[in-house]
Amino acid sequence: MLEDYRTEPFTDFSQAPVRAAFETALTAVEKRFGEEVPLVIGGRRVKTGKLLDTTNPAERSQVLARHHLASRVEAQKALDVALKAQPAWARVPVRERATVLLRAARRLRERKHEFSATMVFEIGKSWPEADVETAEAIDFLEFYAREMLRWGGEIPTTPLRGEYPQTLYVPLGVGAVIPPWNFPLAICLGMAVAAVVTGNAVNLKPASDTPLIAWRAFELMEEAGVPDGILNFLPGPGAEVGDFLVEHKDTRFISFTGSKAVGIGINEKAAKVAPGQLWLKRVVLEMGGKDFIVVDEDADFQDAVLQVVNSAFGFQGQKCSACSRAIVHTKLYKKFVDAVAAETEKRTMGNTRDHANYMGAVASQKQFKSVSEYIEVGKKEAKLVAGGQTDGKVGNFIRPTVFANVKASHRIFREEIFGPVLAITEAKDFENALALANDSEYGLTGAYFGRDRYRIAEAKERLFCGNLYINRKCTGAMVGVHPFGGFNMSGTDSKAGGRDYLGLFLQAKSISEKL
Repeated sequence: MLEDYRTEPFTDFSQAPVRAAFETALTAVEKRFGEEVPLVIGGRRVKTGKLLDTTNPAERSQVLARHHLASRVEAQKALDVALKAQPAWARVPVRERATVLLRAARRLRERKHEFSATMVFEIGKSWPEADVETAEAIDFLEFYAREMLRWGGEIPTTPLRGEYPQTLYVPLGVGAVIPPWNFPLAICLGMAVAAVVTGNAVNLKPASDTPLIAWRAFELMEEAGVPDGILNFLPGPGAEVGDFLVEHKDTRFISFTGSKAVGIGINEKAAKVAPGQLWLKRVVLEMGGKDFIVVDEDADFQDAVLQVVNSAFGFQGQKCSACSRAIVHTKLYKKFVDAVAAETEKRTMGNTRDHANYMGAVASQKQFKSVSEYIEVGKKEAKLVAGGQTDGKVGNFIRPTVFANVKASHRIFREEIFGPVLAITEAKDFENALALANDSEYGLTGAYFGRDRYRIAEAKERLFCGNLYINRKCTGAMVGVHPFGGFNMSGTDSKAGGRDYLGLFLQAKSISEKL
Protein backbone atom coordinates (compact mmCIF):
# COMPACT_ATOMS: atom_id res chain seq x y z
CA MET A 1 0.00 0.00 0.00
CA LEU A 2 1.31 3.42 -0.97
CA GLU A 3 1.98 6.04 1.64
CA ASP A 4 -0.19 9.15 1.45
CA TYR A 5 1.09 11.79 -0.94
CA ARG A 6 3.35 14.45 0.56
CA THR A 7 5.10 17.34 -1.16
CA GLU A 8 8.84 17.00 -1.68
CA PRO A 9 10.92 19.04 0.81
CA PHE A 10 13.16 21.81 -0.51
CA THR A 11 16.92 21.82 -0.13
CA ASP A 12 18.43 23.94 2.65
CA PHE A 13 21.31 25.76 1.01
CA SER A 14 22.32 27.43 4.27
CA GLN A 15 24.16 24.19 5.11
CA ALA A 16 27.78 24.07 3.88
CA PRO A 17 27.73 20.33 3.00
CA VAL A 18 24.60 20.90 0.89
CA ARG A 19 26.22 23.76 -1.00
CA ALA A 20 29.30 21.60 -1.60
CA ALA A 21 27.12 18.81 -2.99
CA PHE A 22 25.42 21.23 -5.36
CA GLU A 23 28.81 22.58 -6.50
CA THR A 24 29.79 19.00 -7.32
CA ALA A 25 26.64 18.64 -9.42
CA LEU A 26 27.37 21.87 -11.26
CA THR A 27 30.86 20.66 -12.10
CA ALA A 28 29.52 17.31 -13.31
CA VAL A 29 27.02 19.05 -15.60
CA GLU A 30 29.76 21.31 -16.98
CA LYS A 31 31.84 18.28 -17.97
CA ARG A 32 29.06 17.19 -20.34
CA PHE A 33 28.87 20.51 -22.19
CA GLY A 34 28.92 20.15 -25.97
CA GLU A 35 27.17 16.77 -26.18
CA GLU A 36 24.99 15.96 -29.18
CA VAL A 37 21.37 15.13 -28.39
CA PRO A 38 19.30 13.03 -30.82
CA LEU A 39 15.59 12.75 -31.45
CA VAL A 40 13.99 9.59 -30.12
CA ILE A 41 11.24 7.91 -32.13
CA GLY A 42 10.00 4.53 -30.97
CA GLY A 43 13.08 4.08 -28.81
CA ARG A 44 15.41 4.68 -31.78
CA ARG A 45 17.97 7.51 -31.65
CA VAL A 46 17.69 9.68 -34.75
CA LYS A 47 20.25 12.24 -35.94
CA THR A 48 18.95 14.58 -38.62
CA GLY A 49 22.08 16.69 -39.03
CA LYS A 50 20.09 19.88 -38.55
CA LEU A 51 21.46 21.17 -35.25
CA LEU A 52 20.43 23.74 -32.65
CA ASP A 53 22.99 24.92 -30.11
CA THR A 54 21.64 25.68 -26.66
CA THR A 55 23.65 28.25 -24.73
CA ASN A 56 23.87 29.69 -21.25
CA PRO A 57 21.76 32.90 -21.13
CA ALA A 58 24.26 34.37 -18.66
CA GLU A 59 27.22 33.59 -20.94
CA ARG A 60 25.99 33.19 -24.49
CA SER A 61 29.31 31.92 -25.85
CA GLN A 62 29.00 28.83 -23.62
CA VAL A 63 27.43 26.01 -25.66
CA LEU A 64 25.67 23.48 -23.45
CA ALA A 65 24.53 20.98 -26.06
CA ARG A 66 23.85 20.50 -29.77
CA HIS A 67 20.36 19.20 -30.52
CA HIS A 68 19.27 17.41 -33.68
CA LEU A 69 16.00 18.93 -34.87
CA ALA A 70 12.95 17.18 -36.22
CA SER A 71 11.06 18.13 -39.37
CA ARG A 72 7.60 17.09 -40.49
CA VAL A 73 9.10 13.86 -41.79
CA GLU A 74 10.24 12.80 -38.30
CA ALA A 75 7.00 14.08 -36.76
CA GLN A 76 5.01 11.83 -39.09
CA LYS A 77 7.20 8.86 -38.15
CA ALA A 78 6.64 9.61 -34.47
CA LEU A 79 2.88 9.71 -35.00
CA ASP A 80 2.95 6.39 -36.84
CA VAL A 81 5.00 4.76 -34.08
CA ALA A 82 2.81 6.20 -31.32
CA LEU A 83 -0.40 5.05 -33.01
CA LYS A 84 0.99 1.54 -33.22
CA ALA A 85 2.27 1.43 -29.61
CA GLN A 86 -0.59 3.12 -27.75
CA PRO A 87 -3.28 0.38 -27.79
CA ALA A 88 -1.02 -2.08 -25.96
CA TRP A 89 0.00 0.57 -23.40
CA ALA A 90 -3.68 1.37 -22.77
CA ARG A 91 -4.21 -2.28 -21.78
CA VAL A 92 -1.34 -2.29 -19.29
CA PRO A 93 -2.84 -2.45 -15.76
CA VAL A 94 -3.21 0.91 -14.06
CA ARG A 95 -0.97 -0.15 -11.18
CA GLU A 96 1.90 -0.93 -13.57
CA ARG A 97 1.59 2.43 -15.32
CA ALA A 98 1.56 4.21 -11.96
CA THR A 99 4.62 2.25 -10.88
CA VAL A 100 6.61 3.71 -13.80
CA LEU A 101 5.97 7.20 -12.41
CA LEU A 102 6.88 6.17 -8.87
CA ARG A 103 10.11 4.64 -10.14
CA ALA A 104 10.91 7.85 -12.04
CA ALA A 105 10.23 9.91 -8.90
CA ARG A 106 12.68 7.80 -6.90
CA ARG A 107 15.39 8.17 -9.53
CA LEU A 108 14.81 11.90 -9.85
CA ARG A 109 15.05 12.28 -6.09
CA GLU A 110 18.41 10.48 -6.17
CA ARG A 111 19.70 12.82 -8.95
CA LYS A 112 17.99 15.97 -7.74
CA HIS A 113 21.03 18.27 -7.81
CA GLU A 114 22.04 17.15 -11.31
CA PHE A 115 18.68 18.16 -12.76
CA SER A 116 18.65 21.44 -10.82
CA ALA A 117 22.20 22.27 -11.90
CA THR A 118 21.24 21.74 -15.53
CA MET A 119 18.53 24.42 -15.18
CA VAL A 120 20.99 26.81 -13.54
CA PHE A 121 23.02 26.73 -16.76
CA GLU A 122 20.33 26.32 -19.40
CA ILE A 123 17.73 28.85 -18.25
CA GLY A 124 19.37 30.93 -15.50
CA LYS A 125 17.51 29.57 -12.48
CA SER A 126 19.03 30.44 -9.11
CA TRP A 127 19.93 27.48 -6.93
CA PRO A 128 16.75 27.72 -4.80
CA GLU A 129 14.51 28.32 -7.85
CA ALA A 130 15.98 25.30 -9.64
CA ASP A 131 15.68 23.13 -6.55
CA VAL A 132 12.02 24.09 -6.04
CA GLU A 133 11.31 23.18 -9.65
CA THR A 134 12.93 19.77 -9.36
CA ALA A 135 10.91 19.16 -6.19
CA GLU A 136 7.76 20.09 -8.11
CA ALA A 137 8.65 17.61 -10.86
CA ILE A 138 8.96 14.88 -8.22
CA ASP A 139 5.60 15.95 -6.81
CA PHE A 140 3.91 15.62 -10.21
CA LEU A 141 5.24 12.08 -10.57
CA GLU A 142 4.17 11.04 -7.07
CA PHE A 143 0.78 12.77 -7.19
CA TYR A 144 -0.29 11.63 -10.66
CA ALA A 145 0.72 8.02 -9.90
CA ARG A 146 -1.67 8.00 -6.94
CA GLU A 147 -4.34 9.85 -8.89
CA MET A 148 -4.21 7.24 -11.64
CA LEU A 149 -4.96 4.55 -9.08
CA ARG A 150 -8.01 6.55 -8.02
CA TRP A 151 -9.24 7.16 -11.58
CA GLY A 152 -8.67 3.49 -12.40
CA GLY A 153 -10.60 2.26 -9.39
CA GLU A 154 -14.31 1.62 -8.99
CA ILE A 155 -16.39 4.64 -9.98
CA PRO A 156 -19.64 5.00 -7.99
CA THR A 157 -22.84 4.58 -10.02
CA THR A 158 -26.51 4.58 -9.02
CA PRO A 159 -27.72 0.96 -8.63
CA LEU A 160 -30.55 -0.33 -10.80
CA ARG A 161 -32.41 -3.56 -10.07
CA GLY A 162 -31.64 -6.22 -12.65
CA GLU A 163 -28.53 -4.52 -14.10
CA TYR A 164 -24.84 -4.22 -13.24
CA PRO A 165 -23.71 -0.70 -14.29
CA GLN A 166 -20.07 0.39 -14.55
CA THR A 167 -18.26 3.57 -15.48
CA LEU A 168 -14.73 3.22 -16.79
CA TYR A 169 -12.24 5.90 -17.83
CA VAL A 170 -10.28 5.05 -20.96
CA PRO A 171 -7.38 6.92 -22.63
CA LEU A 172 -7.89 9.27 -25.55
CA GLY A 173 -5.11 8.01 -27.84
CA VAL A 174 -2.07 9.88 -29.20
CA GLY A 175 -1.40 13.48 -28.27
CA ALA A 176 1.09 16.32 -28.58
CA VAL A 177 2.64 17.89 -25.49
CA ILE A 178 4.21 21.33 -25.99
CA PRO A 179 5.74 22.67 -22.75
CA PRO A 180 7.20 26.13 -21.98
CA TRP A 181 10.80 27.21 -21.40
CA ASN A 182 10.24 28.85 -18.01
CA PHE A 183 9.47 25.64 -16.07
CA PRO A 184 11.27 23.31 -18.45
CA LEU A 185 11.43 20.33 -16.09
CA ALA A 186 8.37 20.48 -13.82
CA ILE A 187 5.76 21.56 -16.36
CA CYS A 188 7.32 19.53 -19.19
CA LEU A 189 7.40 16.37 -17.09
CA GLY A 190 4.03 17.04 -15.44
CA MET A 191 2.25 17.52 -18.76
CA ALA A 192 3.89 14.49 -20.36
CA VAL A 193 3.43 11.98 -17.54
CA ALA A 194 -0.20 12.97 -16.93
CA ALA A 195 -0.94 11.89 -20.50
CA VAL A 196 1.28 8.79 -20.33
CA VAL A 197 0.03 7.40 -17.01
CA THR A 198 -3.56 7.62 -18.25
CA GLY A 199 -2.68 5.22 -21.08
CA ASN A 200 -1.99 7.63 -23.92
CA ALA A 201 1.06 8.03 -26.17
CA VAL A 202 2.83 11.39 -26.34
CA ASN A 203 4.87 13.21 -28.94
CA LEU A 204 6.87 15.68 -26.84
CA LYS A 205 8.06 18.86 -28.57
CA PRO A 206 10.18 20.68 -25.96
CA ALA A 207 10.70 24.44 -25.91
CA SER A 208 13.52 25.55 -28.21
CA ASP A 209 15.24 27.46 -25.38
CA THR A 210 15.36 24.48 -23.03
CA PRO A 211 15.65 21.16 -24.89
CA LEU A 212 18.52 19.90 -22.70
CA ILE A 213 16.58 19.58 -19.43
CA ALA A 214 13.67 18.14 -21.44
CA TRP A 215 16.10 15.53 -22.79
CA ARG A 216 17.14 14.65 -19.24
CA ALA A 217 13.45 14.26 -18.34
CA PHE A 218 12.92 12.01 -21.36
CA GLU A 219 15.89 9.84 -20.40
CA LEU A 220 14.51 9.59 -16.87
CA MET A 221 11.16 8.28 -18.08
CA GLU A 222 12.82 5.89 -20.52
CA GLU A 223 14.97 4.47 -17.68
CA ALA A 224 11.86 4.20 -15.49
CA GLY A 225 10.20 1.88 -17.99
CA VAL A 226 8.03 3.87 -20.40
CA PRO A 227 7.79 1.58 -23.47
CA ASP A 228 9.24 2.53 -26.84
CA GLY A 229 6.88 4.71 -28.86
CA ILE A 230 4.78 5.82 -25.89
CA LEU A 231 6.95 8.90 -25.32
CA ASN A 232 8.76 10.28 -28.37
CA PHE A 233 11.25 13.17 -28.16
CA LEU A 234 10.86 15.71 -30.99
CA PRO A 235 12.70 19.03 -30.59
CA GLY A 236 12.07 21.21 -33.60
CA PRO A 237 10.62 24.51 -34.84
CA GLY A 238 7.15 25.25 -33.51
CA ALA A 239 5.96 26.57 -36.88
CA GLU A 240 6.91 23.28 -38.50
CA VAL A 241 6.83 20.39 -36.01
CA GLY A 242 4.39 21.91 -33.53
CA ASP A 243 1.85 23.00 -36.13
CA PHE A 244 2.13 19.66 -37.93
CA LEU A 245 1.30 17.72 -34.78
CA VAL A 246 -1.53 20.10 -33.79
CA GLU A 247 -3.19 19.96 -37.22
CA HIS A 248 -2.72 16.26 -37.96
CA LYS A 249 -5.85 14.12 -38.17
CA ASP A 250 -4.34 11.42 -35.93
CA THR A 251 -3.56 13.74 -33.01
CA ARG A 252 -6.30 13.26 -30.42
CA PHE A 253 -5.28 15.91 -27.88
CA ILE A 254 -2.89 18.82 -27.45
CA SER A 255 -1.50 19.97 -24.11
CA PHE A 256 0.22 23.37 -24.30
CA THR A 257 1.72 25.88 -21.89
CA GLY A 258 3.04 29.17 -23.25
CA SER A 259 2.01 32.56 -24.58
CA LYS A 260 -1.51 33.76 -25.26
CA ALA A 261 -0.84 34.32 -28.96
CA VAL A 262 0.53 30.81 -29.54
CA GLY A 263 -2.21 29.25 -27.40
CA ILE A 264 -4.96 30.97 -29.37
CA GLY A 265 -3.33 29.80 -32.60
CA ILE A 266 -3.22 26.21 -31.35
CA ASN A 267 -6.87 26.39 -30.33
CA GLU A 268 -7.86 27.64 -33.78
CA LYS A 269 -5.80 25.02 -35.64
CA ALA A 270 -7.01 22.18 -33.44
CA ALA A 271 -10.66 23.17 -33.91
CA LYS A 272 -10.47 22.59 -37.66
CA VAL A 273 -11.43 19.01 -38.57
CA ALA A 274 -8.96 17.52 -41.05
CA PRO A 275 -10.03 15.05 -43.75
CA GLY A 276 -10.27 11.58 -42.21
CA GLN A 277 -10.30 12.90 -38.62
CA LEU A 278 -12.62 10.88 -36.38
CA TRP A 279 -12.88 13.18 -33.35
CA LEU A 280 -12.93 16.69 -32.03
CA LYS A 281 -9.49 17.27 -30.54
CA ARG A 282 -9.23 18.00 -26.86
CA VAL A 283 -7.10 21.07 -26.11
CA VAL A 284 -5.57 21.87 -22.73
CA LEU A 285 -4.10 25.39 -22.61
CA GLU A 286 -2.25 27.47 -20.03
CA MET A 287 -1.46 30.88 -21.52
CA GLY A 288 0.04 33.19 -18.92
CA GLY A 289 -1.20 36.10 -16.88
CA LYS A 290 -0.97 39.70 -15.71
CA ASP A 291 -1.07 38.89 -12.04
CA PHE A 292 -1.86 41.23 -9.16
CA ILE A 293 -1.24 41.66 -5.47
CA VAL A 294 -3.70 43.95 -3.66
CA VAL A 295 -2.24 45.61 -0.55
CA ASP A 296 -5.02 47.01 1.64
CA GLU A 297 -4.66 49.74 4.24
CA ASP A 298 -4.47 47.28 7.18
CA ALA A 299 -1.98 44.87 5.60
CA ASP A 300 1.13 43.65 7.40
CA PHE A 301 3.28 46.25 5.71
CA GLN A 302 6.74 44.66 5.84
CA ASP A 303 5.46 41.24 4.86
CA ALA A 304 3.51 42.69 1.93
CA VAL A 305 6.60 44.53 0.68
CA LEU A 306 8.73 41.40 0.86
CA GLN A 307 6.14 39.14 -0.80
CA VAL A 308 5.47 41.58 -3.63
CA VAL A 309 9.19 41.79 -4.41
CA ASN A 310 9.63 38.01 -4.17
CA SER A 311 6.60 37.43 -6.40
CA ALA A 312 7.73 39.99 -8.94
CA PHE A 313 11.40 39.07 -9.32
CA GLY A 314 11.85 35.38 -8.49
CA PHE A 315 13.37 33.77 -11.61
CA GLN A 316 13.62 37.19 -13.24
CA GLY A 317 9.82 37.59 -13.26
CA GLN A 318 9.55 34.86 -15.89
CA LYS A 319 6.69 33.00 -14.23
CA CYS A 320 3.14 33.08 -15.52
CA SER A 321 2.19 33.55 -11.86
CA ALA A 322 4.61 36.43 -11.21
CA CYS A 323 3.27 39.63 -9.65
CA SER A 324 3.48 42.26 -12.36
CA ARG A 325 0.87 44.60 -10.81
CA ALA A 326 0.90 45.77 -7.19
CA ILE A 327 -2.33 47.61 -6.36
CA VAL A 328 -1.88 49.55 -3.14
CA HIS A 329 -4.33 51.47 -0.94
CA THR A 330 -3.77 55.20 -1.06
CA LYS A 331 -3.01 55.38 2.69
CA LEU A 332 0.06 53.19 2.19
CA TYR A 333 0.95 54.04 -1.37
CA LYS A 334 3.92 56.42 -1.14
CA LYS A 335 5.53 54.57 1.77
CA PHE A 336 4.99 51.27 -0.04
CA VAL A 337 6.60 52.49 -3.27
CA ASP A 338 9.67 53.67 -1.37
CA ALA A 339 9.95 50.41 0.56
CA VAL A 340 9.57 48.21 -2.55
CA ALA A 341 12.16 50.28 -4.41
CA ALA A 342 14.63 49.94 -1.53
CA GLU A 343 14.04 46.18 -1.23
CA THR A 344 14.40 45.73 -4.99
CA GLU A 345 17.76 47.48 -5.09
CA LYS A 346 19.10 44.97 -2.53
CA ARG A 347 18.56 42.03 -4.87
CA THR A 348 21.76 40.62 -6.33
CA MET A 349 22.00 39.83 -10.04
CA GLY A 350 24.55 37.88 -12.04
CA ASN A 351 25.46 34.44 -13.30
CA THR A 352 23.46 32.03 -11.14
CA ARG A 353 26.27 29.51 -11.09
CA ASP A 354 27.23 31.67 -8.11
CA HIS A 355 24.88 30.87 -5.23
CA ALA A 356 25.07 34.50 -4.05
CA ASN A 357 23.02 35.78 -7.01
CA TYR A 358 19.28 36.06 -6.43
CA MET A 359 18.54 36.81 -10.09
CA GLY A 360 20.11 35.60 -13.30
CA ALA A 361 19.81 36.48 -16.96
CA VAL A 362 16.50 36.41 -18.80
CA ALA A 363 15.94 33.39 -21.01
CA SER A 364 17.11 34.55 -24.44
CA GLN A 365 18.14 37.50 -26.56
CA LYS A 366 14.58 37.61 -27.88
CA GLN A 367 13.30 37.89 -24.31
CA PHE A 368 15.96 40.47 -23.46
CA LYS A 369 14.86 42.64 -26.39
CA SER A 370 11.16 42.35 -25.56
CA VAL A 371 11.53 43.20 -21.87
CA SER A 372 13.97 46.05 -22.62
CA GLU A 373 11.42 47.58 -24.99
CA TYR A 374 8.74 47.41 -22.29
CA ILE A 375 11.06 49.19 -19.86
CA GLU A 376 11.40 52.02 -22.36
CA VAL A 377 7.60 52.13 -22.68
CA GLY A 378 7.34 52.29 -18.90
CA LYS A 379 9.76 55.22 -18.71
CA LYS A 380 7.41 57.17 -20.96
CA GLU A 381 4.20 56.14 -19.20
CA ALA A 382 5.10 56.17 -15.51
CA LYS A 383 7.82 56.93 -12.93
CA LEU A 384 10.88 54.69 -12.75
CA VAL A 385 11.77 54.16 -9.07
CA ALA A 386 14.16 51.18 -9.20
CA GLY A 387 16.26 49.32 -11.73
CA GLY A 388 15.80 49.99 -15.42
CA GLN A 389 19.37 49.08 -16.34
CA THR A 390 20.09 46.40 -18.94
CA ASP A 391 23.31 44.74 -20.07
CA GLY A 392 23.20 42.34 -22.98
CA LYS A 393 26.88 42.33 -23.94
CA VAL A 394 27.79 38.91 -22.51
CA GLY A 395 24.50 37.67 -21.05
CA ASN A 396 20.85 38.71 -21.06
CA PHE A 397 20.87 40.75 -17.85
CA ILE A 398 18.08 43.13 -16.81
CA ARG A 399 18.00 44.74 -13.36
CA PRO A 400 14.73 44.22 -11.43
CA THR A 401 12.67 47.25 -12.38
CA VAL A 402 9.87 49.07 -10.58
CA PHE A 403 7.51 51.72 -11.93
CA ALA A 404 5.20 53.88 -9.80
CA ASN A 405 2.24 56.09 -10.75
CA VAL A 406 1.04 53.44 -13.19
CA LYS A 407 -2.48 53.92 -14.53
CA ALA A 408 -4.92 51.24 -15.69
CA SER A 409 -4.65 52.60 -19.24
CA HIS A 410 -0.88 52.12 -19.40
CA ARG A 411 0.58 49.29 -21.45
CA ILE A 412 2.77 48.15 -18.57
CA PHE A 413 -0.43 47.67 -16.52
CA ARG A 414 -2.28 45.76 -19.23
CA GLU A 415 0.21 43.72 -21.27
CA GLU A 416 2.12 40.63 -20.17
CA ILE A 417 5.81 41.55 -20.04
CA PHE A 418 7.16 38.26 -18.66
CA GLY A 419 10.26 39.78 -17.14
CA PRO A 420 11.53 41.59 -14.03
CA VAL A 421 9.19 44.57 -14.30
CA LEU A 422 6.70 45.58 -11.58
CA ALA A 423 4.00 48.22 -12.00
CA ILE A 424 2.62 49.83 -8.80
CA THR A 425 -0.82 51.43 -9.01
CA GLU A 426 -2.60 53.53 -6.38
CA ALA A 427 -6.11 52.49 -5.31
CA LYS A 428 -8.32 55.09 -3.67
CA ASP A 429 -10.18 52.50 -1.56
CA PHE A 430 -10.99 48.80 -1.23
CA GLU A 431 -13.61 48.80 -3.99
CA ASN A 432 -11.27 50.57 -6.38
CA ALA A 433 -8.52 48.05 -5.59
CA LEU A 434 -10.75 45.11 -6.50
CA ALA A 435 -11.85 46.81 -9.70
CA LEU A 436 -8.25 47.49 -10.72
CA ALA A 437 -7.19 43.92 -9.94
CA ASN A 438 -9.98 42.52 -12.12
CA ASP A 439 -9.30 44.95 -14.97
CA SER A 440 -7.41 42.46 -17.13
CA GLU A 441 -8.03 40.02 -19.96
CA TYR A 442 -6.12 37.45 -17.90
CA GLY A 443 -7.13 35.67 -14.71
CA LEU A 444 -4.35 33.41 -13.50
CA THR A 445 -3.05 34.29 -10.02
CA GLY A 446 -3.56 37.05 -7.49
CA ALA A 447 -3.13 37.83 -3.82
CA TYR A 448 -4.81 40.02 -1.21
CA PHE A 449 -3.03 41.42 1.84
CA GLY A 450 -5.23 42.72 4.65
CA ARG A 451 -6.58 41.78 8.09
CA ASP A 452 -10.26 42.73 8.02
CA ARG A 453 -12.30 39.50 7.86
CA TYR A 454 -15.17 41.09 5.96
CA ARG A 455 -12.83 42.41 3.29
CA ILE A 456 -11.00 39.08 3.09
CA ALA A 457 -14.34 37.37 2.48
CA GLU A 458 -15.22 39.91 -0.20
CA ALA A 459 -11.81 39.50 -1.83
CA LYS A 460 -12.20 35.71 -1.91
CA GLU A 461 -15.56 36.01 -3.64
CA ARG A 462 -14.93 38.89 -6.02
CA LEU A 463 -11.29 38.74 -7.14
CA PHE A 464 -11.42 36.92 -10.46
CA CYS A 465 -8.53 34.51 -10.96
CA GLY A 466 -7.92 30.79 -10.93
CA ASN A 467 -5.44 30.85 -8.04
CA LEU A 468 -6.04 33.38 -5.26
CA TYR A 469 -3.85 33.70 -2.17
CA ILE A 470 -4.58 35.58 1.04
CA ASN A 471 -1.69 37.21 2.90
CA ARG A 472 0.99 35.34 0.97
CA LYS A 473 2.77 35.71 -2.36
CA CYS A 474 1.02 34.91 -5.64
CA THR A 475 3.74 32.49 -6.86
CA GLY A 476 4.74 29.07 -5.58
CA ALA A 477 1.74 26.82 -6.26
CA MET A 478 2.38 23.33 -4.92
CA VAL A 479 1.17 20.09 -6.49
CA GLY A 480 -1.89 18.72 -4.74
CA VAL A 481 -2.16 21.83 -2.54
CA HIS A 482 -2.84 24.60 -5.06
CA PRO A 483 -4.29 23.09 -8.30
CA PHE A 484 -3.02 25.50 -10.94
CA GLY A 485 -4.80 27.12 -13.88
CA GLY A 486 -6.51 30.37 -14.78
CA PHE A 487 -9.56 32.07 -16.22
CA ASN A 488 -10.20 34.04 -19.41
CA MET A 489 -7.08 34.46 -21.58
CA SER A 490 -4.99 32.60 -19.02
CA GLY A 491 -6.23 29.36 -20.55
CA THR A 492 -8.67 26.52 -20.01
CA ASP A 493 -8.29 26.45 -16.20
CA SER A 494 -6.93 22.92 -16.41
CA LYS A 495 -5.83 22.85 -12.74
CA ALA A 496 -2.52 21.04 -13.11
CA GLY A 497 -1.59 19.21 -9.94
CA GLY A 498 -5.24 18.85 -8.96
CA ARG A 499 -7.67 15.97 -8.70
CA ASP A 500 -9.43 16.87 -11.96
CA TYR A 501 -6.34 17.03 -14.15
CA LEU A 502 -5.95 13.42 -15.28
CA GLY A 503 -9.55 13.47 -16.46
CA LEU A 504 -8.47 15.78 -19.27
CA PHE A 505 -6.63 12.84 -20.85
CA LEU A 506 -9.41 10.29 -20.34
CA GLN A 507 -12.92 9.69 -21.64
CA ALA A 508 -15.74 8.02 -19.74
CA LYS A 509 -17.25 4.76 -20.93
CA SER A 510 -20.55 3.63 -19.41
CA ILE A 511 -21.29 -0.13 -19.46
CA SER A 512 -24.33 -1.92 -18.08
CA GLU A 513 -24.94 -5.67 -18.09
CA LYS A 514 -28.40 -7.16 -17.62
CA LEU A 515 -28.38 -9.73 -14.83
